[in-house]
Amino acid sequence: MGEQQGRVLVVDDDDTVRDVVRRYLERAGFDVVLAGDGDEALRQFAARPPDLVVLDVMMPGKSGLDVCRELRKTSDVPIVMLTALGEEENRIAGLQLGADDYVTKPFSPRELALRVASVLRRARWMAPEPAQRELSDGDLRLDLAARKATLAGADLALTTREFDLLAFFLSHAGTAFSRTDLLAKVWGWDFGDQSTVTVHVRRLREKIEPDPAAPTRVATVWGVGYRYDPVEQP
Repeated sequence: MGEQQGRVLVVDDDDTVRDVVRRYLERAGFDVVLAGDGDEALRQFAARPPDLVVLDVMMPGKSGLDVCRELRKTSDVPIVMLTALGEEENRIAGLQLGADDYVTKPFSPRELALRVASVLRRARWMAPEPAQRELSDGDLRLDLAARKATLAGADLALTTREFDLLAFFLSHAGTAFSRTDLLAKVWGWDFGDQSTVTVHVRRLREKIEPDPAAPTRVATVWGVGYRYDPVEQP
């Protein structure tokens, strides 16, 4: 059953936290591997890459941010960060490094299991209609089945969530969405910190805009949220 749900690497230096998270994830049908520090996490990942990583930010030695940075050099594996209440800077830093989601300590193990399932569902997302395998706008192209993005023929290194966000924008070009709308439609959250959307939009702009400070594709709609303005007008 665990292999059907996915394999999760849980990284935390607290034995109790690891054990509780393991039990809840296994109860939800996941195959769970544990690591007590950053170095062990990287060894476990290299030996057998998991489907998702649950990663504590604050650990002695190699921190969760260090591990996230290392993983993102070679992998787009979904990452859920564990951050302590009040550690907004670490949470934002994790998202900027490419984490897909975060849960704040103290957390409900059941909520974490639901978040893990949600992130994995989004990571495995395919085009809803078989006929629509590609989205494009000018020199920007997304292959939905292969989950590959290119800009001017060059590969774009997008995280799972960045890809989903860009695919959603391209599918709804010209329509303004609030951050709450985007949390629900892209993240699948009925609640959550809207700064998550803000950080991902900023990262997306850095990758697809000629000048991220003056975006022409992902426009800010003041008082509302964001709108994708296509380069190729219909």
